[in-house]
Amino acid sequence: MLNREQELRFCKARRAAIALDYSNLNPEQRRAVLATEGPLLLLAGAGSGKTTVLIHRIANLMKYGRGSDCDEVPEWVGEEELNALESYVANPDPARKEAVERLCRVEAAVPWSIIAITFTNKAAGELKARLEQMLGASANDIWASTFHSACVRILRRDIERLGFQSSFTIYDTADSERVIKDINKDFGLDDKSFPPKTILGYISRAKDAMKLGADYLKECEKSGDFRLTKIAKVYVEYERRLREANALDFDDIILHTVRLLLNFDDVRQYYQKKFRYVLIDEYQDTNHLQYLLASTLAGGRENICVVGDDDQSIYRFRGATIENILSFEQQYKGARVIRLEQNYRSSRNILEASNAVIRNNQGRKGKELWTDQGEGDKVKCYTAMNEHDEAQFVAAQILSDLSAGKAWKDHAVLYRMNAQSNQIEQAFKKNGIPYRIIGGIRFFDRAEVKDMVAYLCAINNPNDDLRLSRIINNPPRGIGATTIERAQDLALQTGRSLWEVVKSAREFPELQKAAPKLGQFTEMMEDLRRLAGEMDLPAFYEELVERTGYVAMLEQKKTIEDRTRLENVHELSSSIQNYLDNAVEEPSLSGFLDEIALYTDLDNHDSGEDCVVMMTMHSAKGLEFPVVFVVGVEEGIFPGIRAIGEPDEMEEERRLCYVAMTRAKERLYMTCASQRMLFGRTNANRPSRFLGEIPEAYVEKSGRNFRSENESGEGGWQPPQRRVRPKPVFDRGYSVGGYSGGYSAGAGSSGQTGQTTAPAGRGVSMSRPTAAALPNFQKGDSVVHKAFGKGLITGLTPMGGDALVEIAFEKSGTKKLMLKAAAQHMTKE
Repeated sequence: MLNREQELRFCKARRAAIALDYSNLNPEQRRAVLATEGPLLLLAGAGSGKTTVLIHRIANLMKYGRGSDCDEVPEWVGEEELNALESYVANPDPARKEAVERLCRVEAAVPWSIIAITFTNKAAGELKARLEQMLGASANDIWASTFHSACVRILRRDIERLGFQSSFTIYDTADSERVIKDINKDFGLDDKSFPPKTILGYISRAKDAMKLGADYLKECEKSGDFRLTKIAKVYVEYERRLREANALDFDDIILHTVRLLLNFDDVRQYYQKKFRYVLIDEYQDTNHLQYLLASTLAGGRENICVVGDDDQSIYRFRGATIENILSFEQQYKGARVIRLEQNYRSSRNILEASNAVIRNNQGRKGKELWTDQGEGDKVKCYTAMNEHDEAQFVAAQILSDLSAGKAWKDHAVLYRMNAQSNQIEQAFKKNGIPYRIIGGIRFFDRAEVKDMVAYLCAINNPNDDLRLSRIINNPPRGIGATTIERAQDLALQTGRSLWEVVKSAREFPELQKAAPKLGQFTEMMEDLRRLAGEMDLPAFYEELVERTGYVAMLEQKKTIEDRTRLENVHELSSSIQNYLDNAVEEPSLSGFLDEIALYTDLDNHDSGEDCVVMMTMHSAKGLEFPVVFVVGVEEGIFPGIRAIGEPDEMEEERRLCYVAMTRAKERLYMTCASQRMLFGRTNANRPSRFLGEIPEAYVEKSGRNFRSENESGEGGWQPPQRRVRPKPVFDRGYSVGGYSGGYSAGAGSSGQTGQTTAPAGRGVSMSRPTAAALPNFQKGDSVVHKAFGKGLITGLTPMGGDALVEIAFEKSGTKKLMLKAAAQHMTKE
């Protein structure tokens, strides 16, 4: 037995011995890993290694349990063990490591007692992969998932208590809008006066406040608001139709999980006992329901660790409330707060510029990110003449970087709204720059893929009227729209599902004529439902696409578009196989449907694909790139017009700016234009106030010169004194690092004959247009392009001082490029 002084020495030595395992972390990261018990708030700045901290913290819980954060000493520990532990700390000997681990372990956590929740499948996947790499196969038993995925697992087990069947279907946003449109039609409401998206917004906010349809209707009727009462009645009917279809929307998944936990003591106690440790990532983006879920799961132990950054709270429009993270210490008295302020991503100039911008917000806990990455390039702020000029500047810089050895994938272009992508796309196409837009049509949003998923959903859940109505005559089976509409009306009148009506078509005089064809359809679906229980998923899917006639329909058509659609139908089998390879629980059709229903566009981002990435700033959260372009940094665009004069909205816009800036590792460009056409109107916008908040010491300005002030008349981006009148954009070429065009990348850059190079420190300058000879390529030449590989020139059409060249590439297909731009990256074979 040890005396009290010796016990304190042992606890100190135990903590020091455990800390040796995490010597690769900085002091604050290590503190976070070793603090295992009670409520903990980790304020993790951008690029501060929060995922690394989460992984090591989970590893510590599984390996040592409470060892690093308790003052208890096992009864069997004596002076010999104390001396051995202190000796090991003074001189770590690998031969004694296993014995020391036994000395340090206190109630090690089993993997299934840990739940780690994040926001995207991509983040959850990275967490799982890195945990498995560190901990081995046991890591697969950790509940590392998104909010929605974790809730679906809970609901599949107990949702029958709420009146749903465990085979429930998940409706995505498009499905929900379709249901609302149908209700509007039945209620005689005009979609323009009551837009489905707007109605769903009201319903979502009501659900976040834990209000079901009946309660919301009473509240709206009491208020006397005619419009809200109409919306509330739509909500009641929407709720009824989803229940009849045994379907949940995204909000329902969390709402009903919280209802289960709060209303059923045994369910709540089961999960509170099961989860000894609760970890929540991106806590600043949680809404009220997610807050209730996290706090309920943490239960009596209150071993809850939330990780977030109040400066990166950018999803207010989705219902996220920054108050959850700002008030954490008030909710959990005695909570520890650890700030992770060392940034491992960005250079010092980018980081200091970002810090300077976010410092203007009032509603923040406050922290100062720092880095030892080196000073790096200054933030490059470029003022373009218009959106065409801006887009060409971005393209020119990327092509210059490619010549200097960077890859396409090292670059990202971020914008405030999707409409800004058009001109950037055109510039990329013209210059042969491969790109991918995050936020375009997702694979699972393509019509043919939704058709096949609808078949799978209807087989898994026969009551899913929405999916059934999509496929009943797809491919065409002679079941007309009038027949389907009659069947839907009968289902509504009789209180039966559409499937039950269709299956019993002969019972209804209205359906007698169509009954034989409806019978053939229901017979096929019954056979497929039987096969689904007998075959493995990949084989069943192949049987499905053949029996439904969908493949045959596409094979009969000869267009390129239909060939692509056919490829997409077959590609869905790859998603099925990927699900089987990574399934945590026993694979099933419902499990696969859950996974793809919760799939997000960002999850489809492949960091290994060599192309420039284009996306909104909101989509860029959690990503990083060596070079980032933030375009359209102008008052009225960024910050948006609705934020001007609204302090809370402006602080959200500033946080979004901070997020966008901190995506950059090596170089950050921020561009604005003297005038811009957007939504068919041309406006002259002031440079954004956010540009004016960056100190001169961290910024390098170039491009068109003009005087401006921000909306309040303060600060503003002061232009250089010398005024240059640029030529019209169509009369300019660009040159960066030898690439033909109109920009020169600073002193020392070589351009075409007659071009002016910018003086040192002045950044980009205009070129004098000259008549340059076209590169020596002819139709029929075999060429090798840096990005697209081997190809054959099949066409060459002169255009002004350039030429449009058509090249059939072996792997990339046929592409049309401007010859001068393409020639910089292409040689004859």
